[in-house]
Amino acid sequence: MKKLGVIVNPIAGLGGRVGLKGSDSLDIINKARQMGARPESPRRTVEALKLILKQKNQTQVITYPAEMGEEECLAAGFEPEVIGSIISGGTTPEDTQTAAREMACAGVSLILFAGGDGTARNIYDAIGDKVPVLGIPAGVKIHSAVYAVTPRNAGEVAAMFLQGRLKKLREAEVMDIDEQAFREGVVSARLYGYLRVPEESRYIQHAKSRGALSGEETLQGIAADVIAGMKEDDSYYIIGPGTTTRAVMERLGLKNTLLGVDVVRRRALVASDVSENQLLDIVKDHQAKIIVTVIGGQGYLFGRGNQQISPRVIQQVGKKNIVIIATKEKLISLSGRPLLVDTGDEELNKQLSSYMRVTTGFKDYVMYRVGY
Repeated sequence: MKKLGVIVNPIAGLGGRVGLKGSDSLDIINKARQMGARPESPRRTVEALKLILKQKNQTQVITYPAEMGEEECLAAGFEPEVIGSIISGGTTPEDTQTAAREMACAGVSLILFAGGDGTARNIYDAIGDKVPVLGIPAGVKIHSAVYAVTPRNAGEVAAMFLQGRLKKLREAEVMDIDEQAFREGVVSARLYGYLRVPEESRYIQHAKSRGALSGEETLQGIAADVIAGMKEDDSYYIIGPGTTTRAVMERLGLKNTLLGVDVVRRRALVASDVSENQLLDIVKDHQAKIIVTVIGGQGYLFGRGNQQISPRVIQQVGKKNIVIIATKEKLISLSGRPLLVDTGDEELNKQLSSYMRVTTGFKDYVMYRVGY
């Protein structure tokens, strides 16, 4: 019988919907909770585990107490062996590290963990490459290549690995950034090491890259095209994070939040660095468009670093009002892989999966496949 270790970071992604860009400190966690943020990792873990449930009788699941895995395993239909101890409601990175070490000692074949870049670092610090691992994406911004594209993909890959249908492993980068600098608009990513993950390139994300250098003229062309499409009406324009979208704001002469979400109306700034709730208030009674770009190297449109543009916001705005902008260099760097959506809503992911138009310059467009 195969042994599967399950670890959940219960606070991963807490700051995403409310625009706090991470959850790396107690102050940020408390602030996120005060703003009404809810954890993403429990639901995502259950979604992944349900894909493994058919192997329940051939798999011994070992997990940590309460919100660190026990509750999610039970919700998915497993009867896990619970080891270790925690202070419920007060879990720490050290709990994740201890859990990983104890599961490695227990001889698990795979550790399936839910979190973000910080959680991957904790796992790496605890066990290095001793045990194969696979991440369920639940963080705000995920630069590491140890995560599946979506929770469903994580479950599918874990199931194939436990069945012996996937045997090959590869070394995957563990990356993290300085979240305080990130909140100030500076991205400083660092490689911490490598973890071993099942080799399945369709379902496991690549490390985020800075991408090929984007010519200023190309960015200006993209920005000019977007602005030309802005009508002098009451529509709101939700401008996602990134350097490509920043070019739009700069061409409009507006202050922008490089790593947050801003809102423009009639070519004037309406709100800066907004949360999901602020966006919902804006779009509930007004027409709106979402301007979003592609994460270089990974291809994500939604679900990485822009969780404020939540499933409810996207559904309210409508697929036809999503404007994707990207340089051709970014698209080429994907080597034919699709653009990705991980909105947290499986049905919405399906609706968005199709060929969509990408603005790559002034009156220059390509149709590109979106998947999940």
